Amino acid sequence: MKPSAPVPGGPCWVELSTSDIPAATSFYAALFGWRPETDPREEAGGYTMAHLGNARVAALSPIYQPGQPTAWTVSFACENTDAAAEAVRSAGGSLLVGPMDVFDQGRFAVVADPSGAVFALWQARAFAGAERLNDPGALGWVELVTHEAAPALAFYPAVLGWTVNTASKSYPQWGVAGQDFGGMVIMDDRFAPDAPPHWVPYFAVRDVDATAATAQGAGGEPLMPPTNVPGGPRIAVIRDPQGAVFGIHRGGPASGPAAGT
Repeated sequence: MKPSAPVPGGPCWVELSTSDIPAATSFYAALFGWRPETDPREEAGGYTMAHLGNARVAALSPIYQPGQPTAWTVSFACENTDAAAEAVRSAGGSLLVGPMDVFDQGRFAVVADPSGAVFALWQARAFAGAERLNDPGALGWVELVTHEAAPALAFYPAVLGWTVNTASKSYPQWGVAGQDFGGMVIMDDRFAPDAPPHWVPYFAVRDVDATAATAQGAGGEPLMPPTNVPGGPRIAVIRDPQGAVFGIHRGGPASGPAAGT
């Protein structure tokens, strides 16, 4: 079972920083049926919400700083961003941006774990986060890709109170109060030697093969072709035309890249 709405400690939002918002909105609309809506306020900097129907499920933003990579960032809900950011630093992580307020919507910070994997913290006010989770076209799973298991297994439970499901020794799964929402992959020779640790969001889809084919036809690059996970769903990993990496998985009651392994 996975959380069906944002809960403290769990993934609550996902945001793409991209060099070309119009191209990215077209790409993801073709894949997931997202409807973009750009905040018209100058101070919002072109921030664009992606909707499924009327539900806000993700966002796209311009690259704000030189050298900032085109990438997806996963946000985790917290009750106090300042306290959570301090916990990150106390546990050996680093503070990259903030903490700061986003209008009346909430308070956020961008941080990195001790290995350098970047994620965000979100303290909700008017906006709690994704208004749909696990549905086709919405965030359904998150995955930490890193070099070593032990530092992550110590860091994230200390900072965000996560549970760790080790039923699969090769794929520990993260959870909140026993409800798993993500997992961890240790990098091996399938990854480039200089690949940095990072978080990958997975979006639920009805048909992994069809969605992967649509992505490739729209300029995406398959990094992992559609694959059946033993005991889990069918998955694929894709790089979008601007370079951001994400996964897709077949949605269902036990969905997630390694559910049941």
